[in-house]
Amino acid sequence: MIKVVVSEDFDILREEIVEILSMDEDIEVVADFSRGDETVKYVLENPVDVVLMDIDMESPKAGIAACEEIYDEKSDTKVIFLTAYEVDGIVMEAMGVGGIDYICKENFDKDLVTRVKNGYSDKVSFDPFVTKTLRNEYSRLRYSEKSLLFFINNVGKLTPAEIETMSLILDNKTNKEIAADRNVEMSTVKSQVRAILNKFGCSTKKEVIGIIKDLKLEYLFSRGEK
Repeated sequence: MIKVVVSEDFDILREEIVEILSMDEDIEVVADFSRGDETVKYVLENPVDVVLMDIDMESPKAGIAACEEIYDEKSDTKVIFLTAYEVDGIVMEAMGVGGIDYICKENFDKDLVTRVKNGYSDKVSFDPFVTKTLRNEYSRLRYSEKSLLFFINNVGKLTPAEIETMSLILDNKTNKEIAADRNVEMSTVKSQVRAILNKFGCSTKKEVIGIIKDLKLEYLFSRGEK
C-alpha cells in the first residue's frame, strides 16, 4: 500500500485529489493539509511514501521550502509537485530541491494515480512542458560549459591592448570614446575590435558583451591585465 500525503491549500481541489487517490486499492491517503509547514511536521513524524505538494500555499514557495525540509530528514520520501505554474524557473527550482515530478493542476485528473504510482516506483514520466524545460536547461548548461572553456582559452590570445579595449567595450564605450580614452587613432580601435570579435567568434560588440556577462567573465578584462 502506497502511503500518500496531499498538501494543497485550495480546499475543493484537495478534496477532489484525495477522493481520486482513495479510489485506488493500492493507495492510502494517510493525511491532507493546506500548509507546507503542517505537511513537514506530519511527514517527519510518520511513515509516508509520496507527498503531493502544492508550491504556493502559506507563501509563494512554501511547497519548495517544505520539500527541502523533508529531504533533509527523510530522503526516501518522494515529493511530487502539484502547481498551476508552467514557468521554467519554478520547474527548475522545484526539481532542484529534489522533486521527482511536476504535475500541472489543469491536467491533474488525467493520470494522477499513474503518476503517483510511477513516482513511488521511480518510473517517472514528466509532462511535455517539464521535459522541454529540462532539455533546454541541459542544452544551456552544455553551451555555457563549452563557451566558458572557449572564452577562457581565447582570452590568452588577446594582446594587452586588446584586453584594455575589451574592458572599455564592457563599459559600453563607443569606438570614439575608446580612442579618446586610450589616446589612439580610431583606425587602431576598429582594428582591435575586429580582432577581438574574430578571436571570440562574434559578429558584434553587443554579442560579445552579452556572452561575457552571461558567463560572468568580466574579471578577466581588468584594464592592463590578463
